[in-house]
Amino acid sequence: MMQKTPKRNKQPLTAGEPALLPPDKRRKGAPADFVALLPPEVSVQIFSSLDLRSLCSAAMTCRRWRLAIDGNDWLWRNHCLTVRAVCQREIDGDRGSGYSWKITLLRNYWKSKVKQEWLSGKYSNVHSQNNLPEKSMYPMDVDTWGEILEAELER
Repeated sequence: MMQKTPKRNKQPLTAGEPALLPPDKRRKGAPADFVALLPPEVSVQIFSSLDLRSLCSAAMTCRRWRLAIDGNDWLWRNHCLTVRAVCQREIDGDRGSGYSWKITLLRNYWKSKVKQEWLSGKYSNVHSQNNLPEKSMYPMDVDTWGEILEAELER
């Protein structure tokens, strides 16, 4: 007598469904969420390859991604250190005051952009305010303006 092998329940996968989740845990048509599937350190490695704009966009994708990104100070550190090349005193001051890497970056990002343009001489020969782009000004402290003026005097 021939034994029957039990039939396996083979449900077809919907495009984009994570194959690692059991069928009863998948939502129909749900895309794969690598943050849910992979160990946190692997997700962090993936997020760490993003530029700042992409990292911020990824943090707005969904709650799980926001928690994974916002909750990992290391992801913000490298971007903050890039800003530190222009705003060392400001970054070091914020870090010394106990601000996280993310908050430090948020506090200094636009300042670093404007400060870099001033220090590079972009505004050295401006004849009127009409020659300044919209985002040419940013609230800066006396020491920052002192650095900018010293750079202008050296030109």
